[in-house]
Amino acid sequence: MKLFVIAVPLIYSLDQATKFWIKNILSEGESLPLIKNIFHLTLVYNQGTAFGVLKAYSTFLLFLSGLASLGLIILLTLKHKHMSFLERAGFSFILAGTLGNFTDRLYYGYVVDFLDFRVWPVFNIADSFITTGAILLVTAVIRREFSSKKNYVSNII
Repeated sequence: MKLFVIAVPLIYSLDQATKFWIKNILSEGESLPLIKNIFHLTLVYNQGTAFGVLKAYSTFLLFLSGLASLGLIILLTLKHKHMSFLERAGFSFILAGTLGNFTDRLYYGYVVDFLDFRVWPVFNIADSFITTGAILLVTAVIRREFSSKKNYVSNII
């Protein structure tokens, strides 16, 4: 539970602070090269999901991200004792990112994106933590499967 209580507000605050900062130094569509042609800060207002998909469904996305946040809060509150560290971290990262993007949708009607690696769509800190959380959850599942197969083989031998 400690991880959940500490990580979620920290990640959420980092996400919101970086979005506030970028909105104050750049105009929409403006790009600031940090490493020319490799990494730029580019302010994009994304009304859709990842890669700008589902732009026409912004109200639905607001509802969905709010519902996902609520579901993750309930899951972490009720089941955290039965989760591995990787699962707690993964769900906490996903929750923090989802809350960050939910806040954007609620207040602005779009998500503020600004991390631009030029070969990938522009994204934000929240997106990074959602992706990292998903990777942690997949890793937890693979480890659990590997461990159960290892135990099965040990019991046979």
